[in-house]
Amino acid sequence: MFQADSRFMKAALVEAQKAYMIGEVPIGAVVVHNGLIVGRGHNLREHLNDGIAHAEVLAIEEACRALQSWRLVDCDLYVTIEPCLMCSGAIINSRIKNVCFGARDPKAGATRSLYTVLEDSRLNHQVHVVEGVLADQSSQIMKDFFKAARKKRKIKTGNS
Repeated sequence: MFQADSRFMKAALVEAQKAYMIGEVPIGAVVVHNGLIVGRGHNLREHLNDGIAHAEVLAIEEACRALQSWRLVDCDLYVTIEPCLMCSGAIINSRIKNVCFGARDPKAGATRSLYTVLEDSRLNHQVHVVEGVLADQSSQIMKDFFKAARKKRKIKTGNS
């Protein structure tokens, strides 16, 4: 299973790179059904001026359109960074079966870091979670992005 996880996580990293290239926080996601990618997304909050344009939400929306159903019961989501609370809610409500993420998000992660929403037995749907697949690459693109952003901000404000 790890080989498939790695392959699909690489596709999510491609999406994260797309976000990076346009100045968005570099998080990427893909939804997989029967071994095929049916939804792709990367952060577009800044470009769309839309607070819910997270990679996971956009990938889920595309998958729903592709499969012509809001129920993604036989689908898996691969995302470079641990989903936030909002995205975890979207994952649960769309009935995704498995989530595989790369690196934890200690400030907003809702599947391991701050909460364990996806596996909460009090909810009507639980999601199997796998973490750490290509974690170093997922974490590094975030570090690179924020390092460049800090450097750009320093230059802009005239601080050296």
